Parts: sequence; C-alpha cells; structure tokens
Amino acid sequence: MAKQVINIGTTANDGTGDPLRSAFDKVNDNFTELYTDDAGDVNSITATAPIARDSATGAVTISLNDSGISTQKIADDAVTTDKLANAINSAITANTAKVTNATHSGEVTGSAALTIANDVISYAKLGAEFTTTGAVTTALDFGANQVFTKTMSGDTTFTYSNVNIGMVKDFILTGSHTPTFPSGTKTVAGTYDGSASNLIQILAVASGDYWMSISKAQ
Repeated sequence: MAKQVINIGTTANDGTGDPLRSAFDKVNDNFTELYTDDAGDVNSITATAPIARDSATGAVTISLNDSGISTQKIADDAVTTDKLANAINSAITANTAKVTNATHSGEVTGSAALTIANDVISYAKLGAEFTTTGAVTTALDFGANQVFTKTMSGDTTFTYSNVNIGMVKDFILTGSHTPTFPSGTKTVAGTYDGSASNLIQILAVASGDYWMSISKAQ
C-alpha cells in the first residue's frame, strides 16, 4: 500500500481538507502498513568486514565474522580482566591434560617437582671442567679443565677464574723456577721441587680461601 497523505486544505477551515473521519482512516491505514505488513524489514543494507549480513533486503540478520576483531579495532584499555576471565577459564578447562603435571619416570622422576633419580649421572654427562686436561700459560680457569699442565720457562705468577666452592683441581707443574699463586692460597702439605714433576691439588674452600697440597713422583 502506498502512503496515504491527509489533505489539510489550503488555509485553516477553508472546507477543502479531508473530513475528520477520512483523515483518521488514512492514519490507521498508514499505521497498519508499518506495524503488520513489513515490520522489521529494511529496503537495503550493506556491510563491510568484520560485519556480515545474510541478505540485503527484508529481514536482515547482522553478525560478526569469526576472528573479526583485530588489535587495531580494540580501543586502548578496553579489554579488562573480567572480559578475559571466562575465555581463559574455558580454555584451561578444555585443556586440562596440557596444564596438569604428568608423572615422569626414568632418569627424571616425579609428578610434581621433577627430580633426578639416584645414580643416573654418568661420567659421559659431566662437563669439560671435570673431564679434560689443558695446558695453561698463567690462568687456571676452573670452568675449563680438571687437570692443568705447565712447564715454566721462568718465574710465573698464576691466577684463578670461575672458581666455585668445593672444586678441586689438579695442576701438573714442572720447571726449575718459582711459581706464585693467588692471595689466599695456603700450602698445607709439600713444597715445590723444580727438578721434578709436581702434582699440585687446589681445593676451593671459600671465596679467596684455597688449600694447596704438593707432591711428586717417588
């Protein structure tokens, strides 16, 4: 039905307008058209991503595309803890197996805090600082080798580095010269003999506190 326009005449009370009953009849017809025939319909609608529509005319349904909200579309400070809580809790509930501790066996054991099983660390698993021999100039790097070697060609002052408490290092030293060791090194047994090969063992007791024993082949 086309819209019905009420004729109100040219001037007030000029007798040319619609009678009162006819005028309200048009009003009722117009309201009926709005409320019963096409209620909720639209003539045409367009949508751009991330908004989607199911049709352009008639009873149109508007929806948001999956993954349609990008970081650029979210206002600063718009995402609150409350907004995230339900989604996070749902994800954790759906992935319980991935967030709970599993029981391990073998060399690493435990269902809560993981521990290394007894007697499983072999020599092959030890680092180079416990398994190798290296020649030195003046620096004894406790983190590099277990056994150090040196033939002095003159009086030599040695230094320590990367020392940890409890480390014991072996130093095979030869040469008819005088060795000097860092401050805090105390000789607890033996004396250096420049005419022989000397086995010097150095124990780190504390920072700046080293005990040294010297022996030689018989």
